[in-house]
Amino acid sequence: MRTDDLISRLSQGLAPVRRVTPPMQAALGWLALAFVVVAAGVALSGFRHDLEQRLMLMHEQVNMAAALATGAAAAVAAFHLALPDRSERWALLPLPFAAFWVSGLGWGCLTEFVERGWPAMHVSLGCMSFIIGFGVPLTLGMLWMTRHAARIRPGPVAALAGLAAAAIASVGLSLVHHLDAAAMVLIWHGGSVLVVMLLARLWGARAMRAMER
Repeated sequence: MRTDDLISRLSQGLAPVRRVTPPMQAALGWLALAFVVVAAGVALSGFRHDLEQRLMLMHEQVNMAAALATGAAAAVAAFHLALPDRSERWALLPLPFAAFWVSGLGWGCLTEFVERGWPAMHVSLGCMSFIIGFGVPLTLGMLWMTRHAARIRPGPVAALAGLAAAAIASVGLSLVHHLDAAAMVLIWHGGSVLVVMLLARLWGARAMRAMER
């Protein structure tokens, strides 16, 4: 059999392979969608009554910027890790921003403790429901966009997707929900972000495999 005939027979019935969207382009697309979805939630919920005063405070600005940077970096890292030729070190990209975010909240807790003592703790289901309510659907959206990674690195990609979605949702929550202590912000914002990440890590790989079919 001639080589040309063999190649022709082997190539019969093959479906064209869809080219994967470049990571930065995919990340920007997902971030645009996330901002629209969270902005709609903020618009429906209404801005917090003290938003103007809180945005005048430097630590509030820094914490919101750090959360936003964490979400953006996690999204970029997730789309890079979804490709087989990218280094696993991309998973480290959001860590400095996340550490800065958490340290900023922790510093706020320490400052308040020195000035006023430990604040009274109370349950804030509104925080958790906002972050989880927006974080889980946005995570699923990214998992669908990275479903080609189901056989490569589903766990890390899913965890980063959860971090990206929850961090962006946390920024939106800061605009609508009032908590009178940095410790409460750390517990409920941070705790809700961890819940979304945990759900993504536990169920993300299975979801990606289901979406791949």
